Amino acid sequence: MLDTFDTVQADLHGGRAPWGRGMRAPNNSPLSQSIKTDVLVVGGGITGSLATQHLAARGVDVIVVDREQPGLGSTAASTAMLQWEIDCTLGELTEFYGFERAAQLYRRSVAAVQGLTALVEGLGFDCAFRPRSTLYISAGEAGPSALREEQLLRQRAGLPGMALDHRDLLSRFGIDRAAAILSPGSADADPLLLSWGLLRDAQARGARLIDAMVTAYHDAPGSVTVETDGPFVIEARHVILATGYVMPDFVRSDIHRTASSWAIATVPQAAGTLWPGGELIWEASETYNYARTTTDGRIIIGGGDDDTVDPAARDNKMPEKSEKLVEDLVKLWPAANPAIDFSWSGAFGETDDGLPLIGAVPGMPRILAAYGYGGNGITFSFMASRILAELCAGQRQDWFDAFAIDRPSPVA
Repeated sequence: MLDTFDTVQADLHGGRAPWGRGMRAPNNSPLSQSIKTDVLVVGGGITGSLATQHLAARGVDVIVVDREQPGLGSTAASTAMLQWEIDCTLGELTEFYGFERAAQLYRRSVAAVQGLTALVEGLGFDCAFRPRSTLYISAGEAGPSALREEQLLRQRAGLPGMALDHRDLLSRFGIDRAAAILSPGSADADPLLLSWGLLRDAQARGARLIDAMVTAYHDAPGSVTVETDGPFVIEARHVILATGYVMPDFVRSDIHRTASSWAIATVPQAAGTLWPGGELIWEASETYNYARTTTDGRIIIGGGDDDTVDPAARDNKMPEKSEKLVEDLVKLWPAANPAIDFSWSGAFGETDDGLPLIGAVPGMPRILAAYGYGGNGITFSFMASRILAELCAGQRQDWFDAFAIDRPSPVA
């Protein structure tokens, strides 16, 4: 994990992504006195934004604190493919935890995207949010038989989708792969506009956005006192750590690791040259590429993930990673104009079972954390915002244990 105090937003991503449309982050204020609140959210990216908006909508007094402009860390590097499908397939999760538990987790992921869709539609702000289907296409050792087995499990779990063979995939989508699973119920968006829109809505409901750096946490039986880089402190009944890959030293998980991913966005494509429904495309392999379109007609393709953690080393790889992504794009979609307008890289966290880490920090019941989302960042962020709000209200449910920060690895 990256160092809490030495890491800044620029360390979490490099290059430039096509998000924000020239808009500015919500205004924040300096901490001018010591204050108290019900819930303090540390981190103003997408997880912090979702948690803050949800808490404020429930009438909770909430403060979000960020030492830099909200959203310009890992959120700015997201490709914002809001999928309900998890990095670990239903088959893999079934091997880890049994079918019933695995199916329940997948159904909760479907519900998370549905909930996020309803939230954005209800609030009505523009963040280029679009319902999308996904195409999970064969790659590497995952051929037609593996995808058929996965789809049969999904049908058994009541999940939406259908198997496509080579002929169907080629005739309907123009994609030359052996097989795929086509599934409705996902979405895409501009992650910065989504995050900022949520924060502005929270501010309108009374949430306060503070510009400060947290330097220490003191967990007591009835509250948590947070020191800052100034002379003032913040006291809260609960603290939510939404700091992504820059968690304090006391937050540790044996099943989490930090890695890096790279992405490019092409120039806007000529009319009629994108795949028909703008589906979110991802490959059925352990290290996979993923692709989507944008509202202004670009193609985004990402991948090339590896275990690079050092920001300089990650960014130095950008030219070769971008070149490889162009090659992969042309193979996937030969009609593409592969000229690059944007290229970027970012840190991301992953776990052994593809599930996030959400819940109370072991030994510190009033300090809650959410991270380790893998390829499902915003979907799991929405889920985290709901789980953490329930925990702050003292409403724990048994299924939350699936995301416990100190859970053991299911991998032998």
